[in-house]
Amino acid sequence: MNNLSYRVALGGIMTSVCLLCMFLAGIIPILYLVLPMIAGMIMVIIADEVNIPWAFLTYISVSLLSLFIVFDKEAALIFIMFFGHYPLLRIFISKIKTKILRITVKFAVFNICVLVFFYLTVFVMGLTATLEEINDWGRYGGLIMLFIVNLFFAAYDFNINSFMLFYRKHFKPLLKKNSSH
Repeated sequence: MNNLSYRVALGGIMTSVCLLCMFLAGIIPILYLVLPMIAGMIMVIIADEVNIPWAFLTYISVSLLSLFIVFDKEAALIFIMFFGHYPLLRIFISKIKTKILRITVKFAVFNICVLVFFYLTVFVMGLTATLEEINDWGRYGGLIMLFIVNLFFAAYDFNINSFMLFYRKHFKPLLKKNSSH
């Protein structure tokens, strides 16, 4: 839709839902990864309903606001560094025709984001607990941890497709039906 009021309203509502997810990550610490993932999936709805630039604008809004209102800064940083923008970048990555190149780019983007996130949390924010946990795994702790998060990423990437299929099949028709009344 090209209606400006619709885009603003949808962006505001989705920003609020994303911020609620991010806020709950501070209240329910066990979900500090799941809630930023859910917030990131919402970006795909905005891209589908309005357009990708509007979704990036919403991502920037949620990112900036989450830095100020979210208790769990690590969850906010996870959203900013990966879960918020990856679903949108994925739209462009999925246009790569060669499957092996497409998969390689996805994993390269993810691993770069993970490494930047790690260095920001440990060395800039001073959250050394992560570094201590990796050291507890021994000499290859970092590589083992990176392997595990890559498996986690593969599941997440697959679930973005499943989420979009579910959204387009079940929720989008309801939105279209209700908007015609």
